[in-house]
Amino acid sequence: MTINMKRIFINLSGAAMMLAAVLAITSCNNKKFRIEGSISKAADKMLYLENMSLSEGVVVLDSVKLDEGGSFAFSHEATDAPEFYRLRILDQIINLSIDSTETVTVKANYPEMATAYEVSGSDNCQKIKELSLRQMELLNQALAVQRNTSLGIEATADSIERLISNYKERVKSEYIFKEPMKAYAYFALFQTLGNRLIFNPRESKDDVKVFAAVATSWDSYYPEALRGKNLHNIAIEGMKNMRLIEAQNQGLQVDASKVTTAGLIDIQLLDNKGNLRRLTDLKGQVVLLDFHLFGARESTERIMSLRDIYNKYHSRGLEIYQVALDPDEHLWKTKTAALPWVNVRDDKGLESANLLNYNVQTIPTFFLIDRNNSLYKRDIQIKDIDAEIQSLL
Repeated sequence: MTINMKRIFINLSGAAMMLAAVLAITSCNNKKFRIEGSISKAADKMLYLENMSLSEGVVVLDSVKLDEGGSFAFSHEATDAPEFYRLRILDQIINLSIDSTETVTVKANYPEMATAYEVSGSDNCQKIKELSLRQMELLNQALAVQRNTSLGIEATADSIERLISNYKERVKSEYIFKEPMKAYAYFALFQTLGNRLIFNPRESKDDVKVFAAVATSWDSYYPEALRGKNLHNIAIEGMKNMRLIEAQNQGLQVDASKVTTAGLIDIQLLDNKGNLRRLTDLKGQVVLLDFHLFGARESTERIMSLRDIYNKYHSRGLEIYQVALDPDEHLWKTKTAALPWVNVRDDKGLESANLLNYNVQTIPTFFLIDRNNSLYKRDIQIKDIDAEIQSLL
């Protein structure tokens, strides 16, 4: 018998969640996006709109021969998740991302269009421009170090490594971890210095974590996106490689098929006994991550449903990690005193970054997490919760 998980439909469309509403993607079936603008000093040049397809590589979608004015306008079918495109004249490229039916305007001068361009109508495209310019600055700095004849080979290598390390820390804090669900965070993962990946999950545990963080966020916002699934595969393969290398260095033999990595944005909050509880500490168990309001009218009925689930599956390896968003701490402690699972409270309430990270727009919302700490499905993807839990146990 399927356990009733009746939802308390509290819409988070108020001021506290306006940002989440702006970021949420809308299905774009049969809808189109538009890229328009002008590129001066490019008369008689061919301008191409190309899709940077994950499965097919560079795909030409449209082209136009520019006149003296340089005006252009391209329109194409929008996708259900962010996708990457570029405008190209010969070897001059402007990278863009489209995540809705938006209109993006680009103005540039040829032949410096790769660096001397303006973009409006898309925060993602603006951030991608910033990242591209910073990548070029890093390249110039590295070339300057190489040209410095007073440095030896070792000092040159060390200086370039410091440049890369500083660049990565800045990009992680200002772009990737700031909004991992955004297209520009994905774009940052694949930047290069020459033929070297700046973030390389095959060589760095920290870089694996960066890929996994973006993958988990994409799971929440775009659960069917091929790019999100690809990020998970990259992270998992990277961790396999890291652990195999470590094992070889220690003279150990490891079965690569047994090596996995977490793909989860962690939550760290105090429970109702004052202890810090980390979501990722529950690795090895199947976890039902639940966002809840105990002050809501139908809370009692839903807690009873959760009790049924917990009693049925806890002995087999299920744990519930419940995040309360109630402003009244005393009410929360009273309501959770007798509950057997992990109960934590986010004192930011409906303004919590955890809601944004997991794309929570109605309360309650729950997610299932597998034993490897990887996000499995969210409630809207689940028709039979018993069947889904049993498949993970």
